[in-house]
This record gives sequence, structure tokens and C-alpha cells, in this order.
Amino acid sequence: MTFEPTPAPAQPPAPIVIGGRCFEWGRRSYVMGIVNATPDSFSGDGVLDPAAAADQAARIVEDGADLIDVGAESTRPDHEPLDAAGEWARLAPVLRALRDAVSAPISVDTSKTYVAERAFDAGADALNDVHGLRADPALAPLLAARGLPAVLMHNQRGRRPSDDVIADVRAGLEESLAIAEAAGVRRELLILDPGFGFGIGPQQSLELVRRLGELRDLGRPLLLGSSRKSAIGWALEREQEPPAARVAGSAATVALAIAAGADIVRVHDVREMADVARVSDAILQGRRREEPA
Repeated sequence: MTFEPTPAPAQPPAPIVIGGRCFEWGRRSYVMGIVNATPDSFSGDGVLDPAAAADQAARIVEDGADLIDVGAESTRPDHEPLDAAGEWARLAPVLRALRDAVSAPISVDTSKTYVAERAFDAGADALNDVHGLRADPALAPLLAARGLPAVLMHNQRGRRPSDDVIADVRAGLEESLAIAEAAGVRRELLILDPGFGFGIGPQQSLELVRRLGELRDLGRPLLLGSSRKSAIGWALEREQEPPAARVAGSAATVALAIAAGADIVRVHDVREMADVARVSDAILQGRRREEPA
């Protein structure tokens, strides 16, 4: 099977303003940098100290991140669940330190209404929900009331898969969009994430990157979060290596995801992936720098 870059849609989704910054879809690819306020992040880069987290956020913005995603509960398959109060207690000092340190938009990675409400009050600009509004029935009404943007991810964990990964992802995303619509969330504020690696095996996760463009007809910007994940170790046949050794493999998924239609890539290694995104855009959009006089 060959891979062909996905043609840009005739009419890209309307821009979304997140934290005062305008994201114009189709103009270029955007980079979301990650701050994990957890001791058990799969990627091995968790940071609990607020000052250290603020320094990390400032560095990744300098390295090219357009927005920052911060979460306080690991979403790895074997993670230890936190109750809402415990998650907020861990997140609150880190989020406040980040808000003081950077002007970049900040999304809060949570599926709990209690946490999201307090995070919005503390300065978070958007929601990133790995359960696509399906875990907490009060979250969609809160999002509607606040009028803030959100990333809705498809999560295949606990759902029976078919033989077609795109059909499964599409069904999940359409369900999330329906929940949002029923609660009064404005569709034009939503970004969709197909859920690379979330209940999807390594071979299907890689297929998802190749076929990402098939989801463009949902009419919303697409985000892909493949950075450092186990499917990359599987493809390299080096599953036992630490996630931090998967930078080059992550770069391949980022470049191909952008070619397939990703608007945002969520990454750990911001400097390297920002370069990948910039060169991918230059190739796909025929950009060139001004020649010196």
C-alpha cells in the first residue's frame, strides 16, 4: 500500500481562538508541548515541582510550542487512578506556576468536571479530554457554559474493535460530537484526536497515521498524539528501550501525520518536532524563505 499526502480540504475549518491566540487551520501545523505533572508518566518526564514545571514550560515555548497541555493523572494503561480531589491537589500548584510563567495557551488534560472547572478558574484556556466527554456526564455542560475550546479524543479502551480502525475511531468521535452538541457546546470550538495507542494495537495505530486523512470529512481540526508511544518501539523492534529513545521514530509519525492532514501534533520533544513540522509544512505547502538581497 502506498502513501499519498492528503489534499487540503477546499474549505478548512474556521480559525479557533485559544487563550487569545488565533489558530488558522491549513495555514501551518501547530505544536502542542506536554507538561506531565505526574510521577508515573509513561514517557518518564513527569515533574511535580511547580518551579521545575514552570521552567519546563518556558523552555518548550522557546523551543517552538504553540500551546501547552498539562495533566496530573497518567493515562498509561496500568496507571493508578486518582480521585478528582487528588488530581486537582496535584495539578493546582503546577498549573498556577505555568500560568505565571508563560503567555502561551494552556489546555488542561482531564476527564473530570471537578478538575476542569477549577483549572478554568485558574487560567486554563481549553480542555483536552482523553475520553471525549464520555467519562463524566457533567463535563460537556460545563464546557458549554464556559464557551471554551476542547480537544475530544477517541478512546478505544473497553470498546469492542472491528476490523477497520478508522471506522472505530469515526464512530467514537461522532459519539463525542453528539454528546457535545446535545449539551450546547459549539462545534466550531472542537478539535478531534483519533487516540493513537489508546486501546488500539501498534499495527492499527500506525495504520491510523497513514489513513488519518479519512477523518478530514468530519470537518474539524485534527490532533495526533503519537510521541514516544509503544507502537513506535514496536515498529523499531526495540520495545524494551525507554520511551525517550523513540525521538526519531516519533519524528516519522509527526511528518507523516502532517502529510495526512494533522493540524496539531502533541509532542514531548518540542524542539525536534517543531523542526519536523516546519520542514513538513515547507515541503507540503511549497514555502520558501525570501532570498537574500
